[in-house]
Amino acid sequence: MSAQGQASRREWARRFHLPHTHLETAFGGDWFGLKAEAFARFFGTPTFLVAQTILVAAWIAVNLAGWTTFDLYPFILLNLAFSLQAAYAAPLILLAQTRQADRDKAHSIADAEHREDLHRTNEERQEQMREQTTLLVDMLRQNTALTEGVQSLLKQNTDLTDQVRKLAERIEAMTVQVRDHVGCPT
Repeated sequence: MSAQGQASRREWARRFHLPHTHLETAFGGDWFGLKAEAFARFFGTPTFLVAQTILVAAWIAVNLAGWTTFDLYPFILLNLAFSLQAAYAAPLILLAQTRQADRDKAHSIADAEHREDLHRTNEERQEQMREQTTLLVDMLRQNTALTEGVQSLLKQNTDLTDQVRKLAERIEAMTVQVRDHVGCPT
C-alpha cells in the first residue's frame, strides 16, 4: 500500500478523535513532563501519605510541646506549607493526567487502526473465499460434464465392440459357408 493510502487510512481512523485535538499536551515527552508524572505518581502512594502524616504530627508535637516556637497554634506556617504544596501539586497532577489522556488517545487511535485493518482483511478473505467457491463450483460442473462425456464414450465404445464382435462372427460364418460351398478342404 502506498504511503499516501496509509496516511488517508490513518486520517479516516482518527475521525472520531478530531473533536479532541485541542487536548494535545503542551510539554510532550520532555524531561519536565516526565518528572511531573513521576511527582504526581508519588503523591498517590502510601509512602508519601505516611511520610506527610508523620511530618505533620511531628511538627504539631514539637510546637505544642514547646521545644520550639517557630509555628505556634493555629500553625499558620504549616498551613502555608500545605497551601504551597497544593499550589504546585495540582498543576503537576493535571499535567500528568493530560499526558495520560494523550497516551490513551494514541492507544485508541492505534486500536481503531487495528480494528480497521482487521475488518479490511476479513472482507478481503471473504471475497477470496467467494471467488474460490465460485471456481470450485465451476470446476465441479466441468468435472460432471467430463464424467458424463466419458461415460457416453465408454457406452459408444462398448456398442462398437459388440458390433465388431458380431461382424467378426458373421464374417467367420460367411467364410465357413463360402469354404463349404466352394469345397475347399480345411
